[in-house]
Amino acid sequence: MNQKNSAVFDQYISSTAAQQKLYKRTLIIVLMSQIFGGAGLAAGITVGALLAKDMLGTESFAGLPSALFTLGSALAAFIVGRLSQRLGRRYGLSFGFIAGGIGAIGVIFAANINSVALLFIALFIYGAGTSTNLQARYAGTDLANEKQRATATSIAMVATTFGAVAGPNLVTPMGKVATAFGMPALTGPFMLAAVAYILAGLTLFIYLRPDPLLVAKAIAEQQEQQQMKITKTVNIVQHKVNRIGIFVGALVLVLSHVIMVAIMTMTPIHMQGHGSSLSAIGMVIGLHVAAMYLPSLGTGLLVDKVGRTFVVIASGITLALAGLLAAFAPGDSLLWLTIALMLLGLGWNFGLISGTAIIIDSTTIHNRAKTQGSVDVWVALGGSAGSLLSGVVVAYSSYAYLGFIGTYLALLLVPVVIWARMKQKNKIASASS
Repeated sequence: MNQKNSAVFDQYISSTAAQQKLYKRTLIIVLMSQIFGGAGLAAGITVGALLAKDMLGTESFAGLPSALFTLGSALAAFIVGRLSQRLGRRYGLSFGFIAGGIGAIGVIFAANINSVALLFIALFIYGAGTSTNLQARYAGTDLANEKQRATATSIAMVATTFGAVAGPNLVTPMGKVATAFGMPALTGPFMLAAVAYILAGLTLFIYLRPDPLLVAKAIAEQQEQQQMKITKTVNIVQHKVNRIGIFVGALVLVLSHVIMVAIMTMTPIHMQGHGSSLSAIGMVIGLHVAAMYLPSLGTGLLVDKVGRTFVVIASGITLALAGLLAAFAPGDSLLWLTIALMLLGLGWNFGLISGTAIIIDSTTIHNRAKTQGSVDVWVALGGSAGSLLSGVVVAYSSYAYLGFIGTYLALLLVPVVIWARMKQKNKIASASS
């Protein structure tokens, strides 16, 4: 830590009131960036598959766009996690959002010149915004105590709702804007995404000062130095790392994301095949995204008050119900598909916030951002595989079969989290005996 940073951080190290003031200010900045980020996120979800279908002329590879931008988000998650650990959240998150905006611009150019190769490259880069939107949830937790972590995560996700819900419902208006400029209608949402992601990145780069992760590191280092004076030992951090917790938290995040992405990706194609309009598809996806983010504050409080295990089980059951309902709902039933997609979003929300809290509980400030980035790499890779395979499953089987697969995977969460809870209890009992 250089002298300039040390002088800035001193006031936070010595004052709990200053820490809480910065914690609240950080949440406000994250809220602002997430409103923009949510709008950028929605474009690829809503029309990415439809744009690829038009350009490729087949549904067999309709899951490829989602696979590409989730694969791109995997690389971005790794880079953003490492940048954040080394330089702070400000640099890591602003880099990721601006890269996502550049990718959205690339998609627009690709559609206008009808270049499939450029489309694939641009979607890959666009994925940086997706992973950064998820990683931004961690920024508010850096200065949160153990009873605030899930709530802090949820506050960041609630903010995403405003942009994420508005985004799909702006598909038709933005399509008209695009056609007014002589561009394909489906590039309209990516015009919105480009502006939204870049604004999110600039908001974080300009206003996220001092950096909450760097301040939290400085506070932790000061506490460790004081503890070393008392205990006369240097090994005061390693025992706090819970590898079982990291594994379980990662598995919850990955499975819930795979299930959600796979079913969500193919729903617009499924609906379009049964005669639904683009506006109807936008409404269903908008309500799905609302269910993904809007319940966050309640979920965060539930995780902090009732416990991580309970909410993980709730996630598994809700996702399983969503898969079954999607499988049995008539393809032309707007009502039942909307309910299925809203349950899908809610189950994902339960899994994301509970899994995130488990990861934070299982790490220390010295390795947290790096671990979070690594876990989000697997989340993105899982989402990429889920979206790519979902197109193949539907093309060679059916949308209903995809729903059954989602149900099976969701139910796996229940025994895994119960096993982890029993393992943790046995470990505590052994340590106390």
